[in-house]
Amino acid sequence: MLSLVQGANVEAPEEAQLGPSDRLGPLAAEAAKGDPAAVHTFIVAVGPTVLMAVRMVLGPRHHDVDDVTQDAMLGLLEALPRFRGECTVAHFASRVGVLTAMAARRRQQTRERWVISGEDESDPAPTGPESSPLAQLEASRRRDAVRRLLDDLPEALGEAMALHFMLGHTAMEIAAVTRVSVNTVWSRLRLGRERLRLTLSSDERLSEELSRAGERRS
Repeated sequence: MLSLVQGANVEAPEEAQLGPSDRLGPLAAEAAKGDPAAVHTFIVAVGPTVLMAVRMVLGPRHHDVDDVTQDAMLGLLEALPRFRGECTVAHFASRVGVLTAMAARRRQQTRERWVISGEDESDPAPTGPESSPLAQLEASRRRDAVRRLLDDLPEALGEAMALHFMLGHTAMEIAAVTRVSVNTVWSRLRLGRERLRLTLSSDERLSEELSRAGERRS
């Protein structure tokens, strides 16, 4: 299954309008019925989205990325019959990836103390004319800080933080996929930011950058 995810020459599902216009909706419905061809096509289509979510939460070079991605894909297929179409399939898949990766991090926490390695866990540098070494460093440090926080936050807060700050989902998109009000999402993000600022109290610049990033994605 993972080979299909890693080897597929397809783009991650694009963001679509919430509701029945989601282009992956019909495919998800067929996959939920267990049709083998639909399941295969569905895995290829959403695999990059799930893999990206897992990498964001665990770190792109974490040794469990492959296993956790497989677990997330299996969980996603099992959850499809309960999918109501209240959000896009891509957002639903991202949420499953985030929750599966968060659970994996917490299982590891019970075995050993979490240590982030700058060499093994740093995010790959993005490319493009707008990228700069400083911007790449700030973004990587911000994601590492959020990852550390996920180990201690309640699941609902950690989920909102990961979807918002790591995957760029808006509060409205998070509300749709988690089936809560937008105000509840804002409350979770506010509490998460407050907890994160405490962990970054010795790094005022990064804390301010995190706040600006949240405002831009709102």
